[in-house]
Amino acid sequence: MQRPVWAPDDIDTERPSVARMYDYYLGGSHNFAVDRAAARAMMEAVPDAPLMAQANRAFLRRVVHYLIDQGVRQFLDIGSGIPTVGNVHEIAQRAAPDARVVYVDVDPVAVAHSREILAGDERATVIQEDLRHPDRILAHPEVRRLLDFSQPVAVLVVAVLHFVSDDDRPGDQLRTLRDALAPGSHLVLSQASDEGRDETQRAEAEQVYRRTDNPLWVRGRAELTTFFDGFELVEPGVVWVPQWRPETAESAENAEQAVFLGGVGRLGG
Repeated sequence: MQRPVWAPDDIDTERPSVARMYDYYLGGSHNFAVDRAAARAMMEAVPDAPLMAQANRAFLRRVVHYLIDQGVRQFLDIGSGIPTVGNVHEIAQRAAPDARVVYVDVDPVAVAHSREILAGDERATVIQEDLRHPDRILAHPEVRRLLDFSQPVAVLVVAVLHFVSDDDRPGDQLRTLRDALAPGSHLVLSQASDEGRDETQRAEAEQVYRRTDNPLWVRGRAELTTFFDGFELVEPGVVWVPQWRPETAESAENAEQAVFLGGVGRLGG
């Protein structure tokens, strides 16, 4: 296939990427034929896949508004993906122009496109790194340049943990991040869950994602809650993402169809 002008030279255009599949679910254009084929296979197995991505994106938007209302002005978005409408810096800076955002993603397309969007924005930047290496994220010069860890920081790990296996010790990675934060900081998590899901759909979804470098690792509510160790859960706790402070009662109906569970924790002290 002909490589698009926005695609870095060193990426594999023949292997689907979870970031580019997610971009496709959301109606984006930064994806390849192989990503679209894998995404369509996922949609055949789980027809609600685009709805799931949209519900998770709406959760992110509501969370950022909530954090701004709490006085948070610093955001570390890990696993930020390919930028689309309603990025964290757009939401945050519209409400609070002094808000600062660092995006982190391992996918080179996500990083390259983020750099293009963020050019000229001195309060937002992007680095290429992985949640599995929190020490490298925390020590990165761009992170240290933009974020002051003596003040509250919101760490966003949204729609990422289901690509991190238990063998990679996600709890340990999140504790490393927690230990770097000041009181008043927040942790935001969401991930795909298997609670109440059809076993056939789950098996087919897992089969699709085995084509990528990031196979699925779904978890239930109890497991996701353990990742908030050391944080005080903000009401309503860990819930289906449409149920987290919905804008209308109707938007929280049939919330389990969103598949994603999510929550917000605050670091006391």
